[in-house]
Amino acid sequence: MSAIYKRELRSYLTSMIGYLFIFFVLLLTGIYFSAYQLNAAYPKFEYTLSALTFVFLIGVPFLTMRILAEERKQKTDQLLLTAPVSVGNIVLGKYLALVTIYAIPIVIMCFYPLLMSKFGSVSFGEAYTGILGFFLLGCANLAIGLFISALTESQVIAAVLTFVLLFAFYMMNGISSFFSKTSLSTCIAFGLLILAAAIIVYIMIKNVLISVIAGLIGEIVLIVVYVINSSFFEGGIQKVLEIFNLSGHFDNFTNGIFDITGIVYFLSVIVICIFLTIQSILKRRWN
Repeated sequence: MSAIYKRELRSYLTSMIGYLFIFFVLLLTGIYFSAYQLNAAYPKFEYTLSALTFVFLIGVPFLTMRILAEERKQKTDQLLLTAPVSVGNIVLGKYLALVTIYAIPIVIMCFYPLLMSKFGSVSFGEAYTGILGFFLLGCANLAIGLFISALTESQVIAAVLTFVLLFAFYMMNGISSFFSKTSLSTCIAFGLLILAAAIIVYIMIKNVLISVIAGLIGEIVLIVVYVINSSFFEGGIQKVLEIFNLSGHFDNFTNGIFDITGIVYFLSVIVICIFLTIQSILKRRWN
């Protein structure tokens, strides 16, 4: 894994991609820091971080688009897959290289509260809690970008898909407001999701009987639960969409709260995306 990590890290630091990402993050940080802390004399650096969450929409697709897609396009992934190292170590090495590049501007951000303390009182606990949350949020976004890059051999497609997915997560609060919170609408939405899941099962296994049976069982269970306790479905769509609201789980960190639930959530997103990336590569390997 260390060889893969060093190789990827060297590729970012010997090209413009890593430096452009670091410059982009620090440039926007400097702009918001000047506006909030220097001009407005606002003592909370974590609010600057809250305004910076959109930086991942541009920075993450740019940084992750080539991490696996380029290997697949140039057929160098076949060399990696035949190397005496597991697929898990390959993915972890590449992901840790991404995190290392991202950690460089984060380390520099840690000096901003110290700079602010020279001109007034600063709550270091709240400031560094915000930085921790911002770091975890970025790591989760990088894991998503890594997974998308494993699905295609085109860097452009990987970048576009990553942007679209991260933008959907970024706008999740607005998206959830379009849906009704009533039990009936939630039940209908879940019914459509079960139908879609049955179709996906059919595409994967090409077995009509199993797909139909799975879909019918799901729909029957859904109807029974609705008849017994319809209130169970109230606001269900919003609760499901909240799972994908990455920025929403960062809000407690910006309020100076050391949110254990948020930490577990971001780590879970990272683990799931890395697992899916490994499975995607393994599937292609054996096919």
